[in-house]
Amino acid sequence: MEKRVEIGRTGLRVTPIGFGANTIGAHNLFQNIDEEVSRETLRAALGSGVDFFDSAFMYGLGRSEELIGEILSETGRRSDVVIATKAAHIVTDSGVKLDNSPEFLTDSVDIALKRLQTDYIDLFYIHFPDGVTPPDEAVGALQRLKEAGKIRAIGVSNFSMDTLKAANKDSYVDVVQDKYSLVYPDLEEDMIPYCREQGISFIPYTPLASGLLTGKFTAGNPPQDFRKDRPHFQGQAYLDNIAKVNSLQELADKHGVSIANIVLATTLGIDSIDVVIPGAKSPEQVLANRKTLQADLTSEDVAQVRALFK
Repeated sequence: MEKRVEIGRTGLRVTPIGFGANTIGAHNLFQNIDEEVSRETLRAALGSGVDFFDSAFMYGLGRSEELIGEILSETGRRSDVVIATKAAHIVTDSGVKLDNSPEFLTDSVDIALKRLQTDYIDLFYIHFPDGVTPPDEAVGALQRLKEAGKIRAIGVSNFSMDTLKAANKDSYVDVVQDKYSLVYPDLEEDMIPYCREQGISFIPYTPLASGLLTGKFTAGNPPQDFRKDRPHFQGQAYLDNIAKVNSLQELADKHGVSIANIVLATTLGIDSIDVVIPGAKSPEQVLANRKTLQADLTSEDVAQVRALFK
């Protein structure tokens, strides 16, 4: 049986490689989304042992949640998995705004329950702070939903350090999700240590740095999409990062896995990071991500890979 870990102090136990569902049904974020491929990808995830699915309203304006609910209903597997989802956005013809009011969050949970075809959500995040609602009041609303049994754990995402501390005023925050990878490790200075001290689990998104840490790019073949405008994909910084990534090939070969698997395994070796949630657009990508579980890195391996990117 695969190793399962507890997400912080939540009582939720999962295998460490979850499933980031940001491409599932996400017509508003990606082009050429094929929903039948999304369904097959979810089925492959369940079949391969994935038991943690991370979604959000903004992933397809609820469509990601609906497809997850559909497949879990079809397979009868709801009780076998942990579902996380998020809300904060209101999308109208005039644009997008954020709302963390207790009323909005309460309604968002009720609507997500229907989309997911379930009567409880394991982990519910405030997706972004709205800059208006006092953070502790927003989290307090989720605490009431937790006490009512509609959610099992409380998360916040994309909160600054100060906003996180305000949100955790009553020690209700169970999980923090934010942008982190080996090439932008700034959160190791404050947020990750704070989570460790508070018993909060930290779940990184973009741990592969938008593909930079996968080994699929070369010095002469940088990405030509939106990523080319990001600092880590430009000039000497890009060349330096590619050289560092390539140097991981020997360790990857030793474990019979990919460079991306080594990066994910290293990320899991950081205190307070219990799980990672790489995305997948296809069944093949699900299986590739799952191979991370084969990379049994020592603490020395983890330290050496992290030091490489300092």
